[in-house]
Amino acid sequence: MSNSRYFRGVKCLNIIDRLVESIAPVYGEKRRIARERLNLRKIINSGYDESGASRNKNSMKGWLARSKSPQEDIDKNLNLLRQRSRSLYMSAPLAVSAIKTNRTNIIGSGLKPKPKIDFESLGMTVDEAELWEKEAEKEFALWAESKFCDSAKINDFYEMQQLVCMNWLLNGDACVLIDYEKSKNKCMPYSLRLRIIESDRICNPDTMGSEVDLFKKAKNGNRIYNGVEINSRGSVEAYYICNTYPGSGLMLKKEWVRVEAYGRKTGNPNVLMIFESERPEQYRGIPYLAPVIESLKQLTRYSEAELMSAVLNGIFSVYIKTTAPASENPLFFGIGEEERISVDPNEYELGSGTINILNPNESLEIVDGKRPNINFDGFVASMAKYIGAALEIPVEILIKSFNSNYSASRAALLEFFKAVKMKRSWLVNDFCKPVYELWLAEAAARGRIKAPGFFEDPAVKKAWCGCIWNGPAQGQIDPVKEVTAAQKRVELGISTREIETIESMGGDFITNAVQLEREAKEMKKIENIGGDTNA
Repeated sequence: MSNSRYFRGVKCLNIIDRLVESIAPVYGEKRRIARERLNLRKIINSGYDESGASRNKNSMKGWLARSKSPQEDIDKNLNLLRQRSRSLYMSAPLAVSAIKTNRTNIIGSGLKPKPKIDFESLGMTVDEAELWEKEAEKEFALWAESKFCDSAKINDFYEMQQLVCMNWLLNGDACVLIDYEKSKNKCMPYSLRLRIIESDRICNPDTMGSEVDLFKKAKNGNRIYNGVEINSRGSVEAYYICNTYPGSGLMLKKEWVRVEAYGRKTGNPNVLMIFESERPEQYRGIPYLAPVIESLKQLTRYSEAELMSAVLNGIFSVYIKTTAPASENPLFFGIGEEERISVDPNEYELGSGTINILNPNESLEIVDGKRPNINFDGFVASMAKYIGAALEIPVEILIKSFNSNYSASRAALLEFFKAVKMKRSWLVNDFCKPVYELWLAEAAARGRIKAPGFFEDPAVKKAWCGCIWNGPAQGQIDPVKEVTAAQKRVELGISTREIETIESMGGDFITNAVQLEREAKEMKKIENIGGDTNA
């Protein structure tokens, strides 16, 4: 009986609360807060109630943290995050360093493929597999090293990798459209083309700039989140691509095209969306600088203020103290590049070796602006540490200053390269690998590469598509120590010459071995010629 009365009372209170909030929202909010505090007194604290989930501690009372769906937390704010990320890249030195340092170490001059097929599953010998891999590598270079692989005819495949990486870091995601175009160039036998577009162009139809509609639906009833069409199972069905920038001021008619994510007949991707997922059910990426946007902007403002103070301090180094009216300016500043000397005795000039004679009741005062600030470098370095920690970049690498000892500098380099390898793996899986498989499928279909069973069995196709991608090496602080360690790893059998060649110099062991053999033969010829001459 008491329980039924309790529930009736709660129901009555809810009705009264809604009525009060509709009439007097401020008073209704006060009622809600007062009731919450009253209920908290009845709660016996346990577990996280005394720490991160505390509602009683003064330090936590004002912390009203709320998290909603990925679309509400991310998609609604994504446009503004992109704009601010690009602004920092164009104006903040540390932001430029963070983006370009990642680009250079992840991609460098390009991630080069090294075919490694599963020859045992394909019933091939080692020699047959090596011969096939060399032919495939040469054939891929024919397509990848040509600008005809780009729909815009601007970049080759390795330059496109750099552009994709930059867009991924700046915008949160990079979009690549898969296209096929009959080539009129006899030197390009392949029709596969890649087209990189700005992330902003993938957006909900009939939107303007930063407008975000989380309730947009397609004609088939599917949800559309930020240009990505999702079916009832949460799978990506299609992308909506605008023919121009949605918020552009150019007088162009904006039209949207629906592009299916995968081909209906082949199952091959039509769109490659490269981004790092932070939460489940997330369909668009977050800019790399997003967690440190505020810190970078404030640090940039501080640096600009210090620089301006130093400049002003250099200009206004002295002033004249006089009893003349304030409207009369005793200092003369010439305009233009030529030095001008005034004949007016009431005008004074500043310059190297200039001697001025002061009038009666005038005295010279020196301005000491304490610039440059002696604490500037230490403060910026401290902030760079926090920013670098959030971005997984050690401060030594972020600011390109290695003042620590060998062990500390090497530890920083090793730690940074863990993040580089992980990002490189994402980029390979989302971009390089799918593109290589699409190229190999066309090469096999055209008969330029022999791959029996490629289109008949997915397992056979997977065996033919085996490939590793090599990028820039980690770098060496002390080459002698690094090479000695590599030699010992090979001698102990915990590594191979091929692995060490890739990780130390980013090269290829087999290519090096062949070249060394040629060089050894040439050296023998030179030695023989020298011996005959001495005889």
